[in-house]
Amino acid sequence: QVQLMESGGGLVQAGGSLRLSCAASGSIFSINTMGWYRQAPGKQRELVATITTVGSTSYADSVKGRFTISRDNAKNTVHLQMNSLKPEDTAVYYCKLVTRLGQKWGQGTQVIVSS
Repeated sequence: QVQLMESGGGLVQAGGSLRLSCAASGSIFSINTMGWYRQAPGKQRELVATITTVGSTSYADSVKGRFTISRDNAKNTVHLQMNSLKPEDTAVYYCKLVTRLGQKWGQGTQVIVSS
């Protein structure tokens, strides 16, 4: 059973930074994509960034140049460094693991950016 544990959310002022982490445990297929999604109140969940096992990344246009996704394959951990945060980045951030066997979501971590 795969489990994802997120950490690092919180309250920050606009222009500040936060670093989210997600640790995967259990039976994890070695080739996978990990990523971050977010869901703001009243909105649909949206992609923030993804990273493959070999380090290929993709970002939503709204976070390009401000957010950086990285991973440690040895620890099955993915990080999201968020800089120059804006109030519109306020959302619950979810970690996601995708393998050829299926996908798994984390429980989410709240990020609040005050203006």
